[in-house]
Amino acid sequence: MTNFHLPKSTLMMLVSAVMGGDTIRRIYAHAISEGYRFFSYGDASLLLPDAE
Repeated sequence: MTNFHLPKSTLMMLVSAVMGGDTIRRIYAHAISEGYRFFSYGDASLLLPDAE
């Protein structure tokens, strides 16, 4: 579970390493289009990587 982080932040890089860059870009595009709140007091997400 994590907040929506600033672009190019180390936290964004960590989440991208777990979930993959394409998946994170798709998730953030949805969040922006739906008006989610970002940063420390914004909305949160539960990210579950695909099982391999």
